[in-house]
Amino acid sequence: MCSAPKQHDQRVRDIQRQVREWKNEGGKKHMCTGRPGWLTVSLRVGKYKKTHKNIMINMMDILEVDTKRQVVRVEPLANMGQVTALLNSIGWTLPVLPELDDLTVGGLVMGTGIESSSHIYGLFQHICVAFELVLADGSLVRCTEKENSDLFYAVPWSCGTLGFLVAAEIRIIPVRKWVKLRYEPVRGLDAICKKFAEESANKENQFVEGLQYSRDEAVIMTGTMTDHAEPDKTNCIGYYYKPWFFRHVEGFLRQNRVAVEYIPLRHYYHRHTRSIFWELQDIIPFGNNPLFRYVFGWMVPPKISLLKLTQGETIRKLYEQHHVVQDMLVPLKHIKSAILRFHEDIRVYPLWLCPFVLPNQPGMVHPKGDEDELYVDIGAYGEPKVKHFEAKSSTRQLEKFVREVHGFQMLYADVYMDRQEFWEMFDGTLYHKLRKQLNCEGAFPEVYDKICKSARH
Repeated sequence: MCSAPKQHDQRVRDIQRQVREWKNEGGKKHMCTGRPGWLTVSLRVGKYKKTHKNIMINMMDILEVDTKRQVVRVEPLANMGQVTALLNSIGWTLPVLPELDDLTVGGLVMGTGIESSSHIYGLFQHICVAFELVLADGSLVRCTEKENSDLFYAVPWSCGTLGFLVAAEIRIIPVRKWVKLRYEPVRGLDAICKKFAEESANKENQFVEGLQYSRDEAVIMTGTMTDHAEPDKTNCIGYYYKPWFFRHVEGFLRQNRVAVEYIPLRHYYHRHTRSIFWELQDIIPFGNNPLFRYVFGWMVPPKISLLKLTQGETIRKLYEQHHVVQDMLVPLKHIKSAILRFHEDIRVYPLWLCPFVLPNQPGMVHPKGDEDELYVDIGAYGEPKVKHFEAKSSTRQLEKFVREVHGFQMLYADVYMDRQEFWEMFDGTLYHKLRKQLNCEGAFPEVYDKICKSARH
């Protein structure tokens, strides 16, 4: 109902007007977007929405697909389901297409995004070629690697604390019809780490992903795009009545067999969407039952925003204390010690293993040395099985380990670090310089205050 690509410029002017009004009123409190906290995919419900000046940004359109320059220009609230539906239908796709349908471009730019093609292309921010922002003084600015480059590199991970994103230009690549996916069960932690590192370094694999079902059992998946499929090996995993993908993959582990399947590209991109990775098994324990899938499968997944809107405070607190949703990004050379750490501190399985290359660029997140480096995203989503789990102390132990190996924590999750620890993990040099330069300090909260636990109470 809010779609209106032709009114983009008018909408930008409206945001500029709201910012100038805030300025004329004396700029007494910080600004934030007016999008309600329950609408975001993050499980965190930020309290700052109630105390900050809300700037309304209703921008959810794909503005232009430029096949000559190979870029798509989109507004910040365009989501991944919408982007794949349009781009795939005209023969294009994003090089990195994060998993869940409801993830928005704004969230992926200001936070971060990853997919099983990231070992080639990097994180979502690394496929973006330009950002357009409305700054604290109401001016509109465009930034790229060459133009306003400091701002271009400082925007990712800044969580909307340098300005309001109003458009982004993202690289696109030609699409193929199928993904030829190879499943290989691997047993023994050393063998898992070795195999995963080998496949991640192999650039002939367009997609690499691991699902680890216990400390010593995993399935490593490698995929390539293709236009031709062997008819007897096709599997449209996205249909509502199909088994949940992580259960389907577990089948190959239990049978201990290597297999190849051809999956339609869009089904592959959203393979974890229907079961919200494996979160849905905690919400609907019988959700993967064949009868449930056939009769009610079309109803899942429930929107994360709906779950957040309807859950009471008690359930939210219980969930926070007895449930883990974390993505930790660690250098691939430390994958073994990282998996052992996760096993000792939280013991949540399956673990999601997704490799990515981290380019040596300025900004909050970059490798320790001067070279690009391969990292792995270890995603833990579910109920911890360790007896001594305590949300704050267990997560702090994990955070400490990640800092020590020069890794990073995704900021959509609960962050328990104090301010000093946070800026040990992230490089704040460029970020703080720009906050001063663009007069952001009175206009937007610092990223730490916006996302850490203490900022919500």
